[in-house]
Amino acid sequence: MGRMRSGGVDGVDGGVGGRPLVVTEDEELLDDLLRLCAAAGTQAEVSHAPGRQDWAAAPLVLVGDDSAGRLTAAGPPRREGVLLVGRDQDDPGVWQRAIAVGAEQVLVLPDEETALVDRLADAAEGTGGQARTVGVVGGRGGAGASTLACALGVTAARAGQRTVLVDADPLGGGLDVLLGGEDAEGLRWPAFASSRGRIGGAALEESLPRLHGLRLLSWDRGGDAGAVPVAPAAMRSVLAAARRRSGVVVVDLPRRVDGPVAEALAQLDVGLLVVPAELRAVAAAHRVAEEVRTVLSDLRVVVRGPARGGLAAEDVAGLLGLPLAGELPAEPGLPQAAETGTPSPGSRPRAPLSRFCTEFWARVLPGASAEGVSV
Repeated sequence: MGRMRSGGVDGVDGGVGGRPLVVTEDEELLDDLLRLCAAAGTQAEVSHAPGRQDWAAAPLVLVGDDSAGRLTAAGPPRREGVLLVGRDQDDPGVWQRAIAVGAEQVLVLPDEETALVDRLADAAEGTGGQARTVGVVGGRGGAGASTLACALGVTAARAGQRTVLVDADPLGGGLDVLLGGEDAEGLRWPAFASSRGRIGGAALEESLPRLHGLRLLSWDRGGDAGAVPVAPAAMRSVLAAARRRSGVVVVDLPRRVDGPVAEALAQLDVGLLVVPAELRAVAAAHRVAEEVRTVLSDLRVVVRGPARGGLAAEDVAGLLGLPLAGELPAEPGLPQAAETGTPSPGSRPRAPLSRFCTEFWARVLPGASAEGVSV
């Protein structure tokens, strides 16, 4: 098989199937690729002539341009995740060699080192697909969007889903307060507000407070939350990291769509607009829906009861021109509990709010049932 050596970060679990495979005889290129593997937090398996098992089992294959012709002659099976890495951007033949070896992308060093580190880091994390990502926004102030967002997160976590709850509303009062965890240890938004580029999904989760089985990114309690604005690039990086490790991500959104909120909306699978069953609330929700739908196409309405003035849930959805995600019944004692943070929204499995959330996840998650969430 001609294996030369492996390199990268010591102590990272690997084996043939767990490490990216590097195929090159160019010592200078090899040194660069091992350096980039280390930057991505992984080790590489290096070979001049990989066997079919190693070729198929590696999460990512990096083929040096020097080895493309020889490798093509050996006839390895076609597979996803093959990258051709070279140095000469002006060589027109590199694209033909990439096609011949079955590469999905050509990366030229040093210009595209960052892109290669991102691919290596993704492979090292062993992602199992993108998380189902749901955003919740109130049609008007006090609609109960934050309460629903917390309940969705708590319900998913209780059913065994890897769950990240993101508070994207700096003026909303803090989801950690609703969950009774304002003193929980972990990083808050100010630590990520200026982030750019890739954030590791595992590193993000480990840094966040853990409450009710989920990870929460909220605002700190010191000073004015608005004094540390979150850059659009930071919102994009944080949500991309949260979504990268499958499971569920829930985002509590403000009603005004600015740059960071637009970045959040762009990463949602589904948006829920919470609207009390009142005519004035519907009028206010119209304006919110118009802004949100400029970015997010799948926006659904959750009508919060009890109805006032004869507005049924179907009427509210019809007036807004949105599909109805469901009617959220009143839950006795919840407003009073929100003032103390205990019990947290969604923490009582048989209560109306938890039942609504369980039924919602059963509809939007593949393979879920009304009794629990399982993907």
